[in-house]
Amino acid sequence: MLTVTDKAAEKAKTILTDEGKAQHGLRIFVAGSSCCGPSYGLNIEEAHKPEDEVVEKDGLKIFLDKETSVTLSDKQLDYYVGTEGEGFIFSGGASTCGSGGGDSACGSGCSSGCGE
Repeated sequence: MLTVTDKAAEKAKTILTDEGKAQHGLRIFVAGSSCCGPSYGLNIEEAHKPEDEVVEKDGLKIFLDKETSVTLSDKQLDYYVGTEGEGFIFSGGASTCGSGGGDSACGSGCSSGCGE
């Protein structure tokens, strides 16, 4: 099961509040593949779908479809701030990958040591 750090939960809740969607959740989904395996996208959604796994951390709800739940089962969602930028990252398993997109802590989403 995906685990979520305190820092990631607080940042996500801040983003949801700033967007006026504090009661919504964060959907994480497989968005393609990259140098380190699957790449992931993040969206704000009002509610989960019936088949979703819902991960909760300090009032934050994260929605995962079955494919995403399987690929993130041994990962941890964290929020990284460093000289390369800042963003949500997934760590654990064989590599550390960012969420992809402009807020990825590692630019393209991959690094051998980013955020560890």
